[in-house]
Amino acid sequence: MALADTLKKKVLSGKDVSKEEALPLYGEPLEELCQAADEIRKYFCGDGFDICSIINGKSGKCTENCKYCAQSAYHNTAAEEYPLLETQEIVRQAKYNADRGVLRYSIVTSGRALSDFEVGKMCEAICAVRREVGIEVCVSFGLLNEKQFRKVKDAGASRVHNNLETSRKNFPNICTTHTFDDKVAAIKAAKAAGLSVCSGGIMGLGETNEDRVDMAFSLKELGIKSVPINMLNPIAGTPYENNQKLTEEDMRRITAIYRFILPDASIRLAGGRGLMPDKGEGCFRSGANAVISGDMLTTSGYTIESDMDMIHRLGYQAVLCNG
Repeated sequence: MALADTLKKKVLSGKDVSKEEALPLYGEPLEELCQAADEIRKYFCGDGFDICSIINGKSGKCTENCKYCAQSAYHNTAAEEYPLLETQEIVRQAKYNADRGVLRYSIVTSGRALSDFEVGKMCEAICAVRREVGIEVCVSFGLLNEKQFRKVKDAGASRVHNNLETSRKNFPNICTTHTFDDKVAAIKAAKAAGLSVCSGGIMGLGETNEDRVDMAFSLKELGIKSVPINMLNPIAGTPYENNQKLTEEDMRRITAIYRFILPDASIRLAGGRGLMPDKGEGCFRSGANAVISGDMLTTSGYTIESDMDMIHRLGYQAVLCNG
């Protein structure tokens, strides 16, 4: 019996796969692996599909030196720079997205962490979005503390986004201005404040297959149920501008293996999806069941309408998943 089928049956029986079992899946035939992963997705998640969108609420001049990021002040890129958006604009875009069927709206800001004053301004915007639009609000405000996260929750946000980005071992190769443990501390603070957490990473940073699997197990240990998988889009002016782009097959395999490790999570295709010829459709047949639609932070995304068409064509239903 093929390894993918053996481990699929193990997962469907309610048992976890180990790191030692997951790593050999990289050598399994792709189609068999992806079909098994989709069966796991169907069993644990049904046909629910979580679709969210993001707004770049504050752009550029970031103090952190993440090598992949166009918004870092350490890199010479063409990324737009501006301070916090006004509440009116954040509400306007929330309504635009909600009117097109998006159920979750994320406000993302550059920088290590928002100041207390900035958190207060964003809480005003969150309150306005909840009052005037009603869409679920997710925030990505950096390395906040529990007190700040409680203010965000009290304002009406339900989820915090904070990517681990890569494995603990590989993290120092990606960023040196904050640590993997800083990320973990912020995630735990958000959960202590009563918020759900969305956390994943970027593939194509020069990591190994083991790094990818290690990050998945770190997410599992943290109890993360919304897992964005980004594919690096090498940006001119960043240290990774010449990184080799991953292929569609690479992303399908990564998605499938994450489904084996995180069987009941919302595995969410995020940045870099446009680099794949099929815009990620193959991944949605390989275990992924969530997406970030519309524009990304510094790169063009995909129309919400086209994503909705694809979701329905694949037999999914747009619903809020995993809290």
